[in-house]
Amino acid sequence: MESEYLSSNGGGEIGGGVNGGEKQVVAVANKRATSLPDLVLRFLALALTLAAAVLLGVNKQSTVVPITLVPTLPPVNVEVTAKWHYLSAFVYFVVANAIACAYAAISLLLTMANRAGKRCLGMIITIFDLVMVALLFSGVGATFAVGLIGFQGNSHVQWKKVCNVFDKFCDQAAAAVGISFIGSMFFFLMVFLATLNLHKKRY
Repeated sequence: MESEYLSSNGGGEIGGGVNGGEKQVVAVANKRATSLPDLVLRFLALALTLAAAVLLGVNKQSTVVPITLVPTLPPVNVEVTAKWHYLSAFVYFVVANAIACAYAAISLLLTMANRAGKRCLGMIITIFDLVMVALLFSGVGATFAVGLIGFQGNSHVQWKKVCNVFDKFCDQAAAAVGISFIGSMFFFLMVFLATLNLHKKRY
């Protein structure tokens, strides 16, 4: 009788309530599981873009170069200095990485605050992630092109290579370019994961 009473007066509701609670717990766990990789990627992108901007922003090297003024006279030793802000491509690289670093910090806070999984905010963050990918790719490409000229020179326009003189400066610039490229790939991976999650939600 008691079992019949429960089944006819809310037994199904109790079971439904338990199942509904389990579904909610699973949904919350899934949200946390999917947001954790995004948070880790944003933190890594923040750290790498910051490191790239600082690494090239403090890049400087002074060295003594012998210059021949008159062929019959001995060369004159002149101290020359290479700095990152002497080249517009390097300036663009530092600014691009600084912007990406600041955005990574802001988006990290917004992602942590967006526990409810609001689609509108997530879409805006994804769009800006894609903008950061383009910004960093352009900065890396411009700096790599200038660095390649400094490393190899260009015989067609009589541009001599300078990395044999400023070896430390060029090595540090190359390291900054590599770090920034990895950071841009993290942003690209975030866009890919967001697109993948959107595809899963639709189907």
